[in-house]
Amino acid sequence: MKKRGETYRSWCDPILHHQVHEEALDDDTRLEVQTRLSRTGATQLFIGVYLADGTALYERAYAQRPGETMSRALVWGVGRARRVAAERRAFSAESLGG
Repeated sequence: MKKRGETYRSWCDPILHHQVHEEALDDDTRLEVQTRLSRTGATQLFIGVYLADGTALYERAYAQRPGETMSRALVWGVGRARRVAAERRAFSAESLGG
């Protein structure tokens, strides 16, 4: 179970149409990317990266992704989530001396 942070709780609006991408990486890090259209028609994006125990490692919400469709924003967000997770793995390996 994900332990949602304030960023997600402030962003969440289940009434709005949205698309979701969820992914589990080899080290059991969980990615969740959501995109939606706001009530004014702006494409919005949420990126969450969670540890295996559900702890939020990274959460970021974008109020607007100007010029992007929901699909394009979702693809960009998945790439960003994967980079955040990879940076965390690299930092963990460095701090462990390997």
